[in-house]
Parts: sequence; structure tokens; C-alpha cells
Amino acid sequence: MNTDELALELYRAERRVREIQTKLHQWASEDQDRRFNDLYNLVADPGFLLVAWDRVRGNKGARTAGVDGQTAYHVEAGLGVEVFLDRLRAELKDRSFRPIPVRERMIPKPGTTKRRRLGIPALRDRVVQGALKLVLEPIFEADFLPCSYGFRPNRRAHDAVAEVRHFASRSYEWIVEGDIKACFDEISHPALLGRIRVRIGDKRVVTLVKAFLKAGILTEDGTLAETTAGTPQGGILSPVIANVALSVLDEHFVASRLDSRERAKRRNHGLSNYRLVRYADDWCLAVSGTREQAEALCAEAADVLSEMGLRLSPEKTLITHIDEGLDFLGWRIQRHRKQGTAKHYVYNYPAKKALRAVMAKIKALCWQDTNLPLAVLLHRLNSMLRGWTAYFRYGCSSATFNYVRAYLWQRVFGWLRRKHPKTTWKQLRRRYTRDGWWPAEGKVVLFNPAGVGTRRYSYRGGKIPSPWPIGA
Repeated sequence: MNTDELALELYRAERRVREIQTKLHQWASEDQDRRFNDLYNLVADPGFLLVAWDRVRGNKGARTAGVDGQTAYHVEAGLGVEVFLDRLRAELKDRSFRPIPVRERMIPKPGTTKRRRLGIPALRDRVVQGALKLVLEPIFEADFLPCSYGFRPNRRAHDAVAEVRHFASRSYEWIVEGDIKACFDEISHPALLGRIRVRIGDKRVVTLVKAFLKAGILTEDGTLAETTAGTPQGGILSPVIANVALSVLDEHFVASRLDSRERAKRRNHGLSNYRLVRYADDWCLAVSGTREQAEALCAEAADVLSEMGLRLSPEKTLITHIDEGLDFLGWRIQRHRKQGTAKHYVYNYPAKKALRAVMAKIKALCWQDTNLPLAVLLHRLNSMLRGWTAYFRYGCSSATFNYVRAYLWQRVFGWLRRKHPKTTWKQLRRRYTRDGWWPAEGKVVLFNPAGVGTRRYSYRGGKIPSPWPIGA
């Protein structure tokens, strides 16, 4: 199959997959008790496998091999995509497909000296997980509640931060900052599969999910470790099934959500009101009440999570007042007095941990080999800074961006002074700047963080559209 034929086949497959996903989502939304029994044929469908291949191929991880040493490039250059997918489909159809252990890679946790485990599945396993996700996601999305934002279509971290700020501005002044200890490593398999079976009646699909959970891990020292709990972080399917497990927390706290009249009655009787905001395994419980009531709700959350084999970290789970502020998803959310007035407002701006992390990246890049041209250094810095400022532009970030700008200038010119130790300051400015001040070489100009405009992210609440609109 040539490139044009593959592109046309992919276009047709994507349209068909989207139509089937819309139907699955509609059926799941209309009947909350419906169990889906014939889904395995969709996982093994050529169209679903082709779309899953395309998404795996377009991911940066396609260049990283699993235990079998196979990458997307090797498939395209050697066996061929069509033959690879045909063989995979044949294994799924005759039930001979078996996942192989994931390759362990320990990576540093941002802002700490600790490391966390990343599991890299084999390419064939990633494609099958992608097909499983295409089938399962629209079904479980019908059950997931609006308070959950992590790894869900059309939702992002900014929505979660905006919701915390929204409620903190409206009398929900005590915040329980929940930290689940080793969430992806400790999810109970029986409890997770039990929640999956509530919606999925096809035993072949449940067996396939279980096979991925039990596939094992090939550690960095070459030993094979069994996986009796958890789901390896790094798999395509992991975020979906982790959300299935953690939605037990959403259901517990949102089940008691009341209208404004009932909330007023609770306040009059000295009872607390609360709202949960969750982004994957990071969650906050905003409480309108007292600290003691917030502590009781924290204990309640610990009991709910224990049903899934999960524990809260006593050291990292905090209860704070909005005047003291909290760090959530890289942002600092805190109430301050507005300058020049007596009024107080809740602001969000980059947390110190996020600032230290970007400064460390700038420092690391500017300590690299001075034999490189300045343009190479500027390209690397620009790529990193554009992504960082794009995330943090939706808040009160101007002061932070100006601080990063000053630090960036110092580090780049420090690199230039090491590169040309005998060159005068005047010569450096003439050679490596455009305006006599800001670093540039040729057409490559250093990105200026202070030039990025900032604005408040609009709180969307329940207005976030579904990717599979009912009736479309």
C-alpha cells in the first residue's frame, strides 16, 4: 500500500471510528446501567487498529523501543504497516495475542531528587492499547463527572485551576490538597476490574485489559518483576483506567452535591459544603466551613480511596486556608489584597517550584558546550520557553515573566563570556545583539518571556463540549 492509499484508508477509518464512538457514547449516556457485550470485534477491527497505529506513530514515543526493540520506523522500513497490522489483527482474532513486559525507565520527578517509574510498552502492545482506548473511552466518558479534568478529551489543567479559583472566591476558603502515594503503582487490580465490569460485559475485553495489567516489568537491572497492583505509567491505556479507578472519589463527593437552597440550609445548621476538583491523581477539595470539617472530609477521602488500594501521603496531604495559598498543577492560588484598595481577590500565578524548575532548565542549557554556535543555544531555549510561557500565560504571570527574562539574559551573556573570554563587552554586544542589548545571531532571536501577554483563563464549568456530541 503506497502513501496516498494509506492516507485515504486512514481518512475513511477515522470517520468510521468517530461514528462508532459517537454511538457508543450516546448509548452509554442514555442508559447509565447498560453493559456493553460485543466490543472485542471493534478492538480487532482494521479501522480501529489503523487509527491506533496512526496515533502511536505520531507520538514522540514512537522513536522509543520497548522490550522487543521495535520502533515505528523499523515497521515502516522493514515489515510494512499493512503486514504489521494484519498480523496483529490475526493474533487478536484467534485470541493468541499476549502482551509482553514493559521496559522500565526511571526518570527524575520535576523539582525533586526522587525518581519515578516510566513503563515503555512494546510497539505492538501500544497499538492494541490504542485500539482499546478508542473503544472504552467514549463509554466511560459518559460516566465521568465534570469535576475530573486529567487526561480527558477537551479538558485541560487550566480548567481545574480555574475551578479551584472560582470556588475559593465564593466562600470555599479551606482547601484539602490531596496527594495519593504512588497512585499508578498501587491501584488494586480486583477493585479496578470490578469497576470496569460494571460497564463492560464482554469478557474478552476485560481479559485483555487484565493481561496488560499483569504483563510485568523488565527492570533496568534486567530482572523481570510481576505486577500484582497498579498500572505502568507510560502506557496509552493507563490514563483511562486510572480515571476509572479514581472516579470512585468523584462519585463519593459529587453524590452529595446540593442546590443553592440546600447548601444554605446546611450553612445555617453549621454543616459544611464542599466541591471536589481532580486532575488525574492530583485533587483538591474546596470546603466552605471550618478547618475541623475539612479534616473530617480528608479522612473520609482516605477511606474512599482505600477501596481501590490507594493511600494518602500524610506528609504531602495538606489542609490550608486560601489566605495562606496552595500549589496546584504548577500554579500558586492565593488570596491577596488588591494594590491600592481594601478589597481582597483570589489570584493564580506560577508557583515558586515551577519558577525554580524553569530556571534550572535555563541554567542547564547555558552550561553546555560553548563550542556550539549561539543560534543552536537560542533554538533550544526558545523551544522550552515558548511551551512554559504558553502554559503560564493564563494568570497573573507578568512579574514572573519579567524575572525569567532578567535571569535568561544573565545566563546567555554568561555563556557568551565563557565562549569569548578575551572579547570586550562592546564587541559582544555588536556581534551578538540586534539592538545592542537582546541576544540574537543572524535571524535567530532569543525568545523574550516578558513579551508574552497574560490574561485570565475563562472558567468553563459545565460548558465543556463532548468530543462525541449526542445528536450530531
